[in-house]
Amino acid sequence: MTDIPQDHPRYLSLLTRERIVEGVKVGITSMQGLIAQGRGECFDYLLGEKTHQFATESERVAAAMLILAEHPIISVNGNTAALVPEQMIRLSEIVSASLEVNLFHRTDERVNRIIDHLMNNGASEVLGGKGDANLPLSHARGIVDKNGIFSADVVLVPLEDGDRCETLVGMGKKVITIDLNPLSRTSRTATVSIVDNVVRALDVIADAALGMQDWDREQLVKLVESYDNKVNLKMSLDAINENLRNMANEVL
Repeated sequence: MTDIPQDHPRYLSLLTRERIVEGVKVGITSMQGLIAQGRGECFDYLLGEKTHQFATESERVAAAMLILAEHPIISVNGNTAALVPEQMIRLSEIVSASLEVNLFHRTDERVNRIIDHLMNNGASEVLGGKGDANLPLSHARGIVDKNGIFSADVVLVPLEDGDRCETLVGMGKKVITIDLNPLSRTSRTATVSIVDNVVRALDVIADAALGMQDWDREQLVKLVESYDNKVNLKMSLDAINENLRNMANEVL
């Protein structure tokens, strides 16, 4: 990995890019993942590269929903495996959710590399290698584990994945997404849309879940039922608009 000076004004952004590039080099991230990373980085810039209150609200609701779930699953793709393996593992342990590798550009070799990568980072079990069930999709993201995504009641899907999100919701599952683009089909379809950078969001969800360990079911259900995803998405767009106005005023 390229040595990036910590006093560089774009240190965190450059570090994230380097992790994606390294993921491509070791065969866990696809080349297309580089494009997805750039798209997300653009929206993060428009959001001011910070976690807003509307995102924190979504992250708290996501934590409650995962705790309430009977069979929660955290979906893993190449970008998240490269960027946040430890955070995904930590969250999975806190909310008792299984990790499952699910890829659009799927090969058995790449699935196994991601599984090995997660295991090397401390995961005790990672699903996705069997691929013994199918979602009604015409591409490889439809290949899932029977005891994983296929039978889950709540699925956390970090990063944009519109058609699978629609399919999972259509199957009656609750879908939590982490997507910096509030206009995407993913964000507009999901049960809970977290408009935040995945490198920040997962720790916020995990910390919120830790803080809810002593909550009773009624408190958790009340939090989830009080949430309005459309209102939250509107707030994220308002934040982008306000940030753009502020930047325009700075130029003038």
